Amino acid sequence: MKIVNYIKETYDELVNKVSWPSAKDLQSSVIVVSIASLIIALVVWLMDWVFSVGVNLMFPAI
Repeated sequence: MKIVNYIKETYDELVNKVSWPSAKDLQSSVIVVSIASLIIALVVWLMDWVFSVGVNLMFPAI
C-alpha cells in the first residue's frame, strides 16, 4: 500500500506542484548550453594543442 501511495503522491507533485518551463525558456536554455559547450570544447582543444606543441619542442622526434 505504501508503494501505491508513493506513486500517487509523486504523480500529484509532478502534475500540480512542479513549475515546468515554457518552450521559449527551454529554447533559450538550449542555446546558452550549446554556446557554453562549444566555448569549453574550444578551450580544451586549444590547451591540448599548446601542450602538444610544448612537448614536441621539449622532446623532438628522432
